[in-house]
Amino acid sequence: MANYQEIVHLNVGGTRFATSWHTLTWVPDTFFTALLSGRIPTVRDETGAIFIDRDPNLFGLILNFLRTRDIDLTTVNIRALRHECDYFGITPLCRRLALCDEMNHSACGDVLFYGYLPPPLNPPIPGNGNTRNTTNCSRKNSTASNTDVATNRSHSRNSSLDLRTVGRIPSQDQLSRCGRGHSRAASLGNTECHKVNTWADSLKVQIIKAHHNWIAVAYTHFVTGYRLTDSCGWYVVFQSPVQDSVIERIALNAKTGGGATSSGSNTSGTDVMLGIASGPLVRLWAFSTHTEPVRRTLVGTFNLGVRVEQLVFVGPQLVALSGAGARSKAGVWHTSTQHWQTQDVAHLTTHDTAGSFLLLGTATGAINYIDMQKFPLRMKDNDLLVTQLYKDPNQEPITAISVYLTPKTNLCGNWIEIAYGTRYGSVRVIVQHPETVGHGPQLFQTFTVHQSPVTKVSLSENYLVSVCSEYNHVRSWRVTRFRGMISTQPGTTPKAAFKVLALEAPTAQPHNDCGPYGEQDEEQIFIQKVVPDTDTLYVRLASNGKRVCTIRSVDGSAVSCFTVAECEGALRPRRLLLCGHRSGAAQLWDLTAPTDRAARLAPPAAAATGEGEESPVGEGGPSPDELVRLLSACELDAAPALPHSPSRLQL
Repeated sequence: MANYQEIVHLNVGGTRFATSWHTLTWVPDTFFTALLSGRIPTVRDETGAIFIDRDPNLFGLILNFLRTRDIDLTTVNIRALRHECDYFGITPLCRRLALCDEMNHSACGDVLFYGYLPPPLNPPIPGNGNTRNTTNCSRKNSTASNTDVATNRSHSRNSSLDLRTVGRIPSQDQLSRCGRGHSRAASLGNTECHKVNTWADSLKVQIIKAHHNWIAVAYTHFVTGYRLTDSCGWYVVFQSPVQDSVIERIALNAKTGGGATSSGSNTSGTDVMLGIASGPLVRLWAFSTHTEPVRRTLVGTFNLGVRVEQLVFVGPQLVALSGAGARSKAGVWHTSTQHWQTQDVAHLTTHDTAGSFLLLGTATGAINYIDMQKFPLRMKDNDLLVTQLYKDPNQEPITAISVYLTPKTNLCGNWIEIAYGTRYGSVRVIVQHPETVGHGPQLFQTFTVHQSPVTKVSLSENYLVSVCSEYNHVRSWRVTRFRGMISTQPGTTPKAAFKVLALEAPTAQPHNDCGPYGEQDEEQIFIQKVVPDTDTLYVRLASNGKRVCTIRSVDGSAVSCFTVAECEGALRPRRLLLCGHRSGAAQLWDLTAPTDRAARLAPPAAAATGEGEESPVGEGGPSPDELVRLLSACELDAAPALPHSPSRLQL
């Protein structure tokens, strides 16, 4: 039996400690009991002290706990100390630190958490013989499982669903049990293991979109639609047919008007239109959700001729765009004429919508537009009438465009403001007002503050925000207005400069766009996702880069895609962050209150003092400690990359 009063000399990371045998071993079954009993081989330094290659600062805290049974956590990194306690096996302290750490995290999320949509338990599999399209789909049959309809209708803000179980990809046993139901995957339990893995992979949310109080969650081969009501919260309403090809783009439009389909059937009462693009093909579905069962109608399958890169609704019109160099095309389907029309648009690079107008930026420096309201009157020789609106004075390729419709637009219809960015880093604002209607928009202001291609630009009521490809470098200006119109007195003043770092190439995941998001008459925000596989997002003000809040997945699953949408509620529209996850779940966060609070706490406008205000770098994004923790989950490639490349850091 060892002498418990014996002094033990330790060398921890180069720092010497002296304590008693009893102090180190009063907690049973620890690293120290194994070390002093000889079960762990010891290494001694030149003085004979036992060497332990760990952090001496954290070890000092642990040793003090072993001496006094107490610890001061006011200036301690709890997560790092908890890791050390796990290594040394100090169970009493591990439990205390775990409780302290979990006090700041909840399976129900924090006060921003708005809803949880679990993954479908028995998703349909493409290629199955039972996946033929039908014209009817009931609200119950379109849910994740017909055996748990109550669960699907409990996805509201007050849901008590256990997120720790449904938030993860189902196990093979769960998938086999689900396959015994009525679903198209009924024979899954008898398939090979590689098919189970394929099914699990297809549960990843690829795209998430929203319009009004509707959400479309796109998986690899099908789309599920959810609706928000005050009485039921979020619940499944429809599910699209299974697509043989991988879904690459979707577009959602709620509350559309009725009409006749190309097959002559009546779509009166149709309140949801869903467009799905795979390669060059676009399929348009109409859902009449006011009837039971939900009626689903295939409006048509259209071919753009080239791969669809953008799919959007401009009012009730569905627009497909492709900017594949000289083969750039635009396809338009009009709801009243039931006509699909394609048109070559030279060197398409970017686009934006304003009312019924679709504006197209080109690589030749021209801004063209198509008036959807006058379709098909705006046609000539069976072609879309694409009209040139403006030509860049230096003929720089236009890479980003933003349109702001002022209050004067609704009064006289001929006042419009457009901001656009170019490949050479210029940001220009052009204005058309009543005095220059016959001459087109006039150049208002030019900013040359970027050295890389401009990827995003946003002109709102109060701010002009631009983003370039150098690690999403952002510049913002405060806009001066007089009676709602942009003014040169005292003029646009610089506001902030910061970076929204995202270590993921834009082409790798086009559905993780950092923004800016938000209505043009409100404070806009950026969503920062630093590394590809992370459960953490940073919400930042677009005007100054300051952090609004930090979003963490409630079930620990990685975020695969996200978007921000204004959803209609009972009292006022809510700004929601919609996150799709690799587990197949969708999580919703209400950003309305924190965004308003962050905007109120922002410093006074620079325009009031006439001096520009630069926001300090790093105030809104991840701190160095947070960034190191995020980077520990990915592997950086040390190979050199081209300068000013958006994917300079390869993962």
